[in-house]
Amino acid sequence: MDKQKIGMNKMAVIAFGGNALLRSGEQGTYKEQIANVEQTCESVIRLLEQGYHIVIGHGNGPQVGNVMLQHEIASRVTDVPAMPLDFCVSETQGSIGYLIEQGLRNILAKHHIKRNIVGLITQVVVDKNDKMLLNPTKPVGPYYKLKQMNTFLANNPGTPFKEDPKGNGWRRVVASPQPIEILNVEVIEMLAKAGHIVITVGGGGIPVVKDKYQKINGIEAVIDKDLASALLAVKIKADEFYILTDVPKIYINFRKPNEQPIDTMTVTQAKKYLSEGHFTEGSMAPKVRAGIYFVENGGKECIITEAGQLNNENCGTRIIK
Repeated sequence: MDKQKIGMNKMAVIAFGGNALLRSGEQGTYKEQIANVEQTCESVIRLLEQGYHIVIGHGNGPQVGNVMLQHEIASRVTDVPAMPLDFCVSETQGSIGYLIEQGLRNILAKHHIKRNIVGLITQVVVDKNDKMLLNPTKPVGPYYKLKQMNTFLANNPGTPFKEDPKGNGWRRVVASPQPIEILNVEVIEMLAKAGHIVITVGGGGIPVVKDKYQKINGIEAVIDKDLASALLAVKIKADEFYILTDVPKIYINFRKPNEQPIDTMTVTQAKKYLSEGHFTEGSMAPKVRAGIYFVENGGKECIITEAGQLNNENCGTRIIK
């Protein structure tokens, strides 16, 4: 069977995790990030060879925190003012989109595949009355040891932190409202259906609100990239939704003697595991919710897996109806 025909007319949205560029223990140099992103882009080749239309979303948790830190330090030692969080998200959309495009072009050339790649700066609308704006939960930036965190708080009192459930340290947290509208989504769908690879909703999208006159304003928040990518996947009528993370499958009873990997779970099962507390906030819970949202709103299946496993047709944990 001609590989180019297997997935013809199918649409896949792939959400790259922040670790697609910056991994634990790394400094985040340009050389490290471009090497990481090329490895991640290599995993997309199977879908491209099968003729899928591809749209890529991506996280920015480590990067946007670093940009915020750079702004804060610069504002203390120079006259350059720090920019608000929505502006920092836009910066990382551009820089990460550039890295993904470059990495993907190099991988496409290696495999002799010709596709145009389009990166879009994307604003995502949230409700100005979303209760999550008053409850910071989204981790951003580097991990801190306890002593490092206390030093940071001495210079930035009141900054909210939460401990990482995997034991990596402490990270800053910011508000993470629910995405309700993706601006230019019709353009994204048109470009993807024309065969172009689209990089969009970077970092979950630049968070904006609309007033009664439909005027748009940015806000201090970060939208979860998996939820934004799920909304995008629904709006462009994607067949499959991939969430790339740092583990090959989802586990229940994670890191316990009776931990168990899950190959497939229905929406009903996924909701049950969520209610039982098997998936932690700031880690796997938002990914499972995003998968549930996609499948409940017309998607065929959501696959949550490690980037390096994507070339395996039986990879990951699948959420189905």
